[in-house]
Amino acid sequence: MRYRDPETAQLRSAEETYATKTDAEVALTHIEADITRGQWSDPDAGKVSFGDYAVAWLNDRKMAARTRERHESVVRLHLLPTFGDRPLASITTAQVRAWRTACLTRTGEPTVVKAYQVLRAILNTAVDDELIRRNPCRVKGADRYDVPERPVLTVGEVYAVADAMGSRYRLLILLAAFTGLRFGELASLRRRDVDTAQAALMVRRSQAEMQTGALFDKAPKSDAGIRPVAFPSELLPDVQRHLDTYAGPGRDGHVFLGPQGGQLRRSNFRDDWIRARTKAGITADVHFHDLRHTGNTLAASGASLRELMTRMGHSTPRAALIYQHMVNGRDREIADRLGSMIRRARGDEA
Repeated sequence: MRYRDPETAQLRSAEETYATKTDAEVALTHIEADITRGQWSDPDAGKVSFGDYAVAWLNDRKMAARTRERHESVVRLHLLPTFGDRPLASITTAQVRAWRTACLTRTGEPTVVKAYQVLRAILNTAVDDELIRRNPCRVKGADRYDVPERPVLTVGEVYAVADAMGSRYRLLILLAAFTGLRFGELASLRRRDVDTAQAALMVRRSQAEMQTGALFDKAPKSDAGIRPVAFPSELLPDVQRHLDTYAGPGRDGHVFLGPQGGQLRRSNFRDDWIRARTKAGITADVHFHDLRHTGNTLAASGASLRELMTRMGHSTPRAALIYQHMVNGRDREIADRLGSMIRRARGDEA
């Protein structure tokens, strides 16, 4: 059986041999109907290997350096071993489901979810490129997982960990808990970002660390990430003491530096955090990032959802309106409430 390729106008043979003339005629009817409806796709298009297509997909995508590194790692470690040599058109939902099940026996669910999301994105583009008709990533619930509730420290526990951390990183703990800034945002702070007159920090960037160890500052994911964040005035003595003792020189000097004067690294800081947490008697598996969760929870007392989202640097359709509210003083009130909690924890208030 032969039919005319609608793209090249050349006659081409059917992709398979049929047992009877009737079977061939039925198949030809379906092909011609697809061509008429504009739903025909080149059967040879899907023969490109997943590995070749995934590499091209990565090269064609505009991504931040750290995001590209993570995607390349996911493709190399979790997708190519199973799908690399397979033609795109040969990948089925059953195969994707079996791959996911096998992955879950080898690595954690968050990693598998990320790998599934990348696989689905690559194959969605293959659908757009008309290489396959349908994305086989149709496993219900595979693109998400239930995040376990993270622990929240009390104000007293925050101070216990800060004291156990030692003087160089004491302020880092306090600001993480009482401003809710991320580690990367804190690590990228410069002296000029600290306004001691208004007791506020200006978040303009976030430090990222590549797997090679290279450090660089990146812009926030959205405009909402660039924001002023007030901190409790009760922390001003700690802030000033730290700036006088540990911060780098000049307006562009980093607020937080390592013991040898280099930039603060998440990879090096982890051991310090675990030792301080243990010394403070915190038995739960509290991560440094849980200080942000703690700050979010403490600040939520009396703050509206919109105010809280703005303070935390989350995107919102009404970002401009929310920012105006923050400028008008509500962010100061949130920080003042946190200060009141600090004073009670320290016994400064009756």
